[in-house]
Amino acid sequence: MKAAVLRAAREPLEIEDVRIDAPRPREVLVRTGACGVCHSDLHYVDGKRGIEMPAVLGHEGSGTVEAVGDLVSYVGPGDRVITCLSTFCGHCEKCLSGRPSLCDGDDVERASAEPPRLTRGGAPITQLLNIGGFAEQMLVHENSVVKVDDGLPFEQLALVSCGVTTGIGAVLNTAKVEAGTTVAVIGCGGVGLNCVQGAVIAGARRIVAVDTIEAKLEMARNFGATDVINASTSDVVSSVKDLTDGGVDYSFEAIGNKWTTAQAFKMLKSGGTATVIGLFPDGETVELEGELFIGERRIQGSSMGSNRFRIDIPRYLDLYKQGRLKLDELVSKRLELDRINDAFEEMKQGRVARSVIVF
Repeated sequence: MKAAVLRAAREPLEIEDVRIDAPRPREVLVRTGACGVCHSDLHYVDGKRGIEMPAVLGHEGSGTVEAVGDLVSYVGPGDRVITCLSTFCGHCEKCLSGRPSLCDGDDVERASAEPPRLTRGGAPITQLLNIGGFAEQMLVHENSVVKVDDGLPFEQLALVSCGVTTGIGAVLNTAKVEAGTTVAVIGCGGVGLNCVQGAVIAGARRIVAVDTIEAKLEMARNFGATDVINASTSDVVSSVKDLTDGGVDYSFEAIGNKWTTAQAFKMLKSGGTATVIGLFPDGETVELEGELFIGERRIQGSSMGSNRFRIDIPRYLDLYKQGRLKLDELVSKRLELDRINDAFEEMKQGRVARSVIVF
């Protein structure tokens, strides 16, 4: 099959012929329909996060099941599925306590004694987050997929896999935003825009979107932001406090930056909660003003929107069908696999909400 392979950080991905193994017990072979290009992938391309190379990146996928291994009962050939990187084992402490997005089981990966799922010339190729969606096929554990309706487009389905689930889930599941509260979202890329519309769904009365790019702020307005702040021309914390009578109840950092994380904490009113969603570069640390903790301000992380994806994703798709969740507007560009490097370049320049690789 054709796949986009990262062989060195800060170098273009190469389109190569890669061998994909047959599904083993509890594995599913998926013919890729679409895969979103997420900023998390860019961290690996830019060398900000480490990964064993060569590697097939991409984790925001959708497609059609082609074959299944032994013991698979949830899906069969012909089923349309969405992949999710928060694969759950179903029997570790986190899974059994209702937090499958934090699963620490390792039996969803192949054992070291087994052949790798992806190879080229006999040498193994890493599958990012056990998905590897920038390829014509994906071989994944059955607990990495959720079965969905046949009638929905692959591009929209792919975005629910990560960006939608991460952003909306951070609002509804992690922070549990209440109706009538105030919200600020820092970073209006794919995840941040979904925080905005998550706040709309939650019933927030004021939603402040923050970014440095006017085009993204305009998108945020279209997704439901009541106010926008251009961080390149304004003091963000002061502006948010002025708009919200002293600070917001909830803030969301959707970039993965130590300075904006500190801003998210400082813009809270007493008793407020900051939720950090962005993926940080390896080794990054954050400093917070200690005095602010006295006001019972809190800061927390969110992993993939604290999802239970086989429950959450069908619910999000129902909201989309009802016209209450914007998915079509998230798809900025549709590109073929050989333009994957163009997709990363446009992401760096802030031109898109999401580019999607279509097959």
